[in-house]
Amino acid sequence: MNPPETRSARKRRAILSAATVVFLREGYASTTMDQVAALAEVSKLTIYRHFADKSTLFTEVVTSTVDQASNVVQQEILALGRTGDLEADLRALARRQLGLVMQPHLLRLRRLVIAELARFPALGRVFYDRGPGRTIVTLASIFDKLTADGMLRAEDPHLAATQFNWLVMAEPLNRAMLLGVEETPATAELDRYADHAVRTFLAAYRP
Repeated sequence: MNPPETRSARKRRAILSAATVVFLREGYASTTMDQVAALAEVSKLTIYRHFADKSTLFTEVVTSTVDQASNVVQQEILALGRTGDLEADLRALARRQLGLVMQPHLLRLRRLVIAELARFPALGRVFYDRGPGRTIVTLASIFDKLTADGMLRAEDPHLAATQFNWLVMAEPLNRAMLLGVEETPATAELDRYADHAVRTFLAAYRP
């Protein structure tokens, strides 16, 4: 059983939750600590006890949100091949990954990070390293093992991982980012992209 959450931890979680809502609604420049404090139902002094300034709070919102989604994908990747049906495992991973990335709040966060690159030049790297970069590194490690086990034929596991990731993501993500689509596509549509991506990938990498 996990230990009970402390009062300080509850306040910190409330601040992060409120800040996420306000940053995604208002953008970085228009967000004020007063707005965050009001939504979190804490004082500004309480916010500053946890976060030094607005930029620190924004960075934590980005990293914690990306980590939360990425942790789920990591578990799916690490389970690849365990059932003996690699194609089914890859389909499950692709569907889960695409469904997570296409959540409206993650799309808005991605747009916000891109919009703020001039102000936060390192934050794009943080988003990449903890999101798609982490996915690709873990996939490469698993693809290397699956190749050694005879389940894949990936001479360059990192390239194979990169290709898998973007076969799954490219069209839905590009449409959302470049056309400003806010609504999440229907599950059946996302599943169709995921399943076709897996078939294309295995056509190149199945032994």
